Amino acid sequence: MKLHTTTTQHYQTVTAYDPSGVEINAQRFAFSLIVMPEVPPVPWPVASFDALTVDDFVALDALQPEVVILGTGERQRFVHPRLTKPLAARHVGVECMDNAAACRTYNILMGEGRKVALALIFETPGK
Repeated sequence: MKLHTTTTQHYQTVTAYDPSGVEINAQRFAFSLIVMPEVPPVPWPVASFDALTVDDFVALDALQPEVVILGTGERQRFVHPRLTKPLAARHVGVECMDNAAACRTYNILMGEGRKVALALIFETPGK
């Protein structure tokens, strides 16, 4: 079978995910992280959804995304608007969904050429 290159090969793409982690370009990550199309994934020091602070969203805002896809773990949860205030001030939307849906949505938006940030939370045991 002849293989063709895709326009997303040089981007950070979700290649697999499960409840304990995610693969970005076939590299496994088992901790909370931020993924953007054109830069390598970076750790995001968020131990759990309940541990989110305004500073976590300030860190996201510093990356200047057009939209943030927040993966809230195995189930969808909604973040309080006071936490996302730094992003809202720039009219950046924050979409909350479970990690599986967040990964799929990120790949779609990234493939459309959007400057999207995927922020995934993987619970840290004991925290």
